[in-house]
Amino acid sequence: MYAIVRTGGKQYRVEAGDTICVEQLTAPVGETVSLGDVLLVGDGDGTQVGVPHVGSAKVLGRVLEHARDAKVRVFKYKKRKHYRRTRGHRQAYTALRIEKVEA
Repeated sequence: MYAIVRTGGKQYRVEAGDTICVEQLTAPVGETVSLGDVLLVGDGDGTQVGVPHVGSAKVLGRVLEHARDAKVRVFKYKKRKHYRRTRGHRQAYTALRIEKVEA
């Protein structure tokens, strides 16, 4: 069974046992979180598409770690104007292991 969930403004296709990296959550490491914004649930028999959510479905995941992604270099440049700006950015994320998809 799989589901499509929305968290942090992005959508993820998840199954039990998957590990995903989502926008940073406030839950501590080791705690179970419930992703209730389920847009679609599918299994071998058929699919349930939510309008906009599948009301009875939820996805349970365990927080593995909080970390920051690799640095992204942002470089602004205008030719012949002697304008150059460099900035870096590291996005914070939370790694989740999907425990169960309930429909």
